Amino acid sequence: MFLRRILTGGMGAVLLAKVKETTGIVGLEVVPNAREVLISLYRRTLKEIQAVPENEGYRKAVESFTRHRLEVCLEEEDWEVIEKRIGCGQVEELIEEAQDELKLIDKMIEWDPWGVPDDFECEVIEDDTPIPKHVPQHRPAPLPEEFYKTLEALTSKPAPKDEPSTQSKA
Repeated sequence: MFLRRILTGGMGAVLLAKVKETTGIVGLEVVPNAREVLISLYRRTLKEIQAVPENEGYRKAVESFTRHRLEVCLEEEDWEVIEKRIGCGQVEELIEEAQDELKLIDKMIEWDPWGVPDDFECEVIEDDTPIPKHVPQHRPAPLPEEFYKTLEALTSKPAPKDEPSTQSKA
């Protein structure tokens, strides 16, 4: 209480930046230096993702959003502005996401999913065992009839060039 009076000047005039008291999320504590933590985590992420081959989509995606988030953190001082510009939750949640991404990078490097040889053949096992009724099958809903009509129109032979088009010109 005493410190808050000093920081606000005792009369309500703020002398320092806004202090976040809670995240409002159970188990997620406030990180007072969240900006600095994020900058450190994003720089580390950009360094560690270099171990993934350049042409891999995972690397491209991680580099893209991490660079963007790092740029926002470097440009902005206020945690509220950082949260608003990134638009993916509170800075404490962003810290957790960045930490999780670093763990995932380690796992991806360990699993090496891009190291599958081009001539690798995967064995397909078909099992005709009936699926129990209580297990959902997640079959997609049928496509609307209009889809099939459009597909048929696109794949059918086009009209000869000397005949006028059946569509009206607007």
